Amino acid sequence: MTEPRTSRKKSRVTSLDIAHRAAVSQATVSRVLAGSPLVNAETRRRVELAVKELNYKVDRHASSLRTQRAGTLALLLFEDPTPDDSHINPFFLSMLGSITRACARHGHDLLVSFQQLSDDWHADYEDSMKADGLILLGYGDYLAYEAKLAQLVAQGTHFVRWGHVWPDQPGVTIGCDNHAGGLLAGRHLREAGRRQVAFVGHASERFPEFYARYRGCDAALREAGAGMRPELQVDADSTEQAGYDATRTLLARGLPFDALFAASDLIAIGAMHALQEAGLRIPEDVAVVGFDGTPMARSANPPLTTVVQDTSKAGELLVQALLQQVRGQPAQGLMLQPTLEVRASSGG
Repeated sequence: MTEPRTSRKKSRVTSLDIAHRAAVSQATVSRVLAGSPLVNAETRRRVELAVKELNYKVDRHASSLRTQRAGTLALLLFEDPTPDDSHINPFFLSMLGSITRACARHGHDLLVSFQQLSDDWHADYEDSMKADGLILLGYGDYLAYEAKLAQLVAQGTHFVRWGHVWPDQPGVTIGCDNHAGGLLAGRHLREAGRRQVAFVGHASERFPEFYARYRGCDAALREAGAGMRPELQVDADSTEQAGYDATRTLLARGLPFDALFAASDLIAIGAMHALQEAGLRIPEDVAVVGFDGTPMARSANPPLTTVVQDTSKAGELLVQALLQQVRGQPAQGLMLQPTLEVRASSGG
């Protein structure tokens, strides 16, 4: 007699099976699977071990219906001018990788798109249940952008952004200590005997990341009785072309300088092209330091000294902060400390 197919079929493991194996209640299993902080470490360990032993798979669709969550986070980028079709600042490409890995570790999918600056730019994401919250990446005019962040807060949207960390700003921000990075660059140039340091990049409160880098370098030079000179500063967006054009403008002023601190690696690489085109040697005539720690800094000619931002840690912290909000837990902004990688462009 042939055994009925239904009797041969392996029964599906449920959360009740997990509860029995771990000797806890089914409600406790649900709290562990939801990432609740209310479960103690030993109980969480037993439940997670039972999940692994029984090869339990979470039904993402059923879970989202019960919790009214999508199980997806949305990463929204600014569109930046780039020489290729990506329109993504290379600095954010490495952060995109770390955010993707962090989402996978936390059991979430990631939806990647560009920020739309219309009045209802958030509507296609959390409000329509496509995503549980937003991660915002990109630089720009912060004073124009701040109103959008305040709108998201007023509407109860879960979001976290990468950028400059200010007290009392709308929402939660994870960022680099840009002032400390400027100090690192300025002290390095000062110790290399450079005194006339040009700065290529915006230096106003409308662009707080770049401005903090400028002020940090200025503070480092003032420690030795010098300081940044306003006439050696030229505005530039974070592109190679902008760095090239701004450095040509700087050179046309005819003012002496023996070092150039660029607000980003992209600006620095464009600046080096302009300096070399003008017959100046790097670093003999002008030492150059960038900011970001992008892979292209290593392959620049000469290899670029740069202030490095920890994109791997940044991605994990952005995801953690957003998920804390989604779960109703408090989340706080914080600043990561940068490091300096010295290479040939500054005499290293």
